[in-house]
This record gives sequence, C-alpha cells and structure tokens, in this order.
Amino acid sequence: MVLAISFLEAPLKFRAPGVTVPLGLGIGRVVFAALNRVEVVLLVVVGIALAAGPRSPAFVGMGGALAVLLAVQLGVLRPALRRRTDRVLAAGDPDPPRSRHHLVYIALETVKVVVLAALGITALIGIA
Repeated sequence: MVLAISFLEAPLKFRAPGVTVPLGLGIGRVVFAALNRVEVVLLVVVGIALAAGPRSPAFVGMGGALAVLLAVQLGVLRPALRRRTDRVLAAGDPDPPRSRHHLVYIALETVKVVVLAALGITALIGIA
C-alpha cells in the first residue's frame, strides 16, 4: 500500500489530464488520510502480534521503528503539510515549490518501506 500510494499514485495523479493542483491536493488528502488510518490499524495488529507471540529483539525493534515513523508522519509532518496545502489552495498557486516537510515525508516513507520489507522477511524466516 505504501509503495502504491506514496510512490505511484501521489506523483502520477498530477500528470493525469484534467487534474488541477487543487483537485490533486484534494485527492491526496483523502487518499493519505485513508492510508494513514489503515497504517494505524495494521500497526496495532503488529503490536498485538508482538504482545501475544514470541518477541525477538528484531521484531520489537522493527515494530518500534514503524511506530516512531508513523508518529512523526502523523503528529508532525501531516499537520504541517495540511497547513501548506491550505495556503496553496487559498492562494491558487498552480505550481507551488516543494516544502522541506514534503521531502522529509518522502524520506520517511522510503525508510518505512525498507523496515516493512525487513519485518516481512524476518517473519518469513522465523516461520521457515
């Protein structure tokens, strides 16, 4: 989901015919809000799995890393990006510059994908 939304849908929607910056930002708000809700639910599932099953330091560390990444994204970056989107929409700027918050969000999404892949691989190795 993170790969599909953050690295495919988000940049490509602005290249679709007829998608204006305000429309793309509106779509992005809805899509990322939904993604973040699902991520929180899945993080809770990971937390329950860690609490109920054997706890290896690798699983706990990766679960903790995911929690920190999501907390920073939801608690710090999303509100800043929402304020920026509000300003862009109010000003009607068709080509706003990227913000540092946006670049940090992308970097954290990249780290999240790596951690999720490592968690999946570690879980598969543990099952085998």
